[in-house]
Parts: sequence; C-alpha cells; structure tokens
Amino acid sequence: MGIRKEVQDLLDAGPFPSEEAPVEEITETEHLLEQIPEPVTDEEAQALTTIFGSDDCFGLSMTLLHVIETAPSAQTADYPLNTDNMWVELLNRRVAFARKLAEEEHRSSSS
Repeated sequence: MGIRKEVQDLLDAGPFPSEEAPVEEITETEHLLEQIPEPVTDEEAQALTTIFGSDDCFGLSMTLLHVIETAPSAQTADYPLNTDNMWVELLNRRVAFARKLAEEEHRSSSS
C-alpha cells in the first residue's frame, strides 16, 4: 500500500518544531497532523516515529503518539527508529506494558 499522501506531507515537513518555534510553524505542523486519516498503517506508524521533536510541541507530540497507536500492530510493534527521542521511548514503554498485560491475562486465563 505504501505511505499515503497526507502522511508523506507530514514526514516531508521534518521533525516537529519545538515550543520555541514561530507560531506559524507550529500551526502548519498541527494542520498537517490533522489531515492524517486514521487508522495509519504499520508502515506509516514506523515512519511517523522519525518526526517527533524535542518537546511536547503544545500537545502535538502526544497527538502524534496517539495517531501512531491507531496502527493495526501498534500493541505489539517494536519502534526501532529514533529511539533516543523521549516520545519514541514512551511509545516503546507503552508497547512493553501492553505485552506484559497480555501475558498476565493469558497466564490467568490458562489457570
């Protein structure tokens, strides 16, 4: 299927601006993010992890995280790109927690 135009447009804009960026840059990032139809594909989710910025960008980073989590394999995926970024670290921790919960549920249902 590849990456849809709306996702590619956001990827092409590059990493999210910091909260110190001009308001126009933040507004443009918000506009591009709002254009992405959900759910995203697994391929798109992986690509989107590369554009997290260095801060919350007034909530846009959390919104991007939630968009990534709409991917079909989001609960079990590994996100190996941009792993030094705090948002990708959070995403990977959330996946690890979901896996742990699934394992505990499986163990308790087989008992």
